[in-house]
Amino acid sequence: MPWLLSFLGLFLLLISGDFLVKGAIQLSNRLGVSALLVSLTVVAFGTSAPELIVAIKATLSGSPGLAMGNVVGSNIANILLVLGLPTLLVRLQNGITDTKRSFVLMILASVLFIVFGISGSFSWVHGIVLLSLLTFFLFDTFKQSTEKTSNNESLEFRHRTPQSWWTIIFFILLGIIGLPLGADLLVNNASTLAKDYGISDAVIGLTLVAIGTSLPELATTFIAVVRKKAEVVLGNLIGSNIFNLLAIIGITSLISPVPVDPTFIKFDFWIMLGASTLLAPFIFLNIQFNRLSGFLFVTLYISYLTSILK
Repeated sequence: MPWLLSFLGLFLLLISGDFLVKGAIQLSNRLGVSALLVSLTVVAFGTSAPELIVAIKATLSGSPGLAMGNVVGSNIANILLVLGLPTLLVRLQNGITDTKRSFVLMILASVLFIVFGISGSFSWVHGIVLLSLLTFFLFDTFKQSTEKTSNNESLEFRHRTPQSWWTIIFFILLGIIGLPLGADLLVNNASTLAKDYGISDAVIGLTLVAIGTSLPELATTFIAVVRKKAEVVLGNLIGSNIFNLLAIIGITSLISPVPVDPTFIKFDFWIMLGASTLLAPFIFLNIQFNRLSGFLFVTLYISYLTSILK
């Protein structure tokens, strides 16, 4: 039964990811805004729902420190694994979309997050600052999108008949609801299988649970790569990482102080920042993501997992 439910969870992830990508593209068409704007906001926040749920549950159960590991681990996985695996199979033409400004905001958010973390704990004051920065990000993203002139993509969509509002809402809701359900099914049953084979809880937590909360991003990214929608891929990953840093820890620290283990300050924070900066040449020099970069990213992620399991 765990095998069957694991495959059911994987199937639900892929189907939900497809619905969310379709809904995002149609929503951008309907509103007359770029697909990048929708991906940076609706898609990114939707796929980050598992991280938010885990963080709130951990905080309410008296373990707010778990939220930190979840956010940092998910941000590392989002770049190295979520982007690396699909591009092992399909090349991504990222030169057609402009994510420079949102990428810089992601790096600034990462640096501010690390500066706050070095203090040893995230307080409610830090939470207010993080949520204020998130508000600025949303406002700035919307403003930049509305100021840009129409590109080839928007012209292409204007020549298509847009879906009805009910269809768009249906697609997006199916995606947002189905992704965390699929991830939960897959992670829980995969954990059961792992325990049956004698794998320790520590290993399961560091691998399956950390990767599991990034499965919605992986499913959405895989579908978007196959559909050659670079703006959805990069918008989803950048927006999701920003949401993880600013919203999840911001909200969690308002509920209870979030302690920072010294290990994060010495090692994991810098791996997270390093993984994020790896995107810089691809975004600023319009280098395409291909099998070589995919292999590099996945290899780095495996090396990271190996280092924390020693």
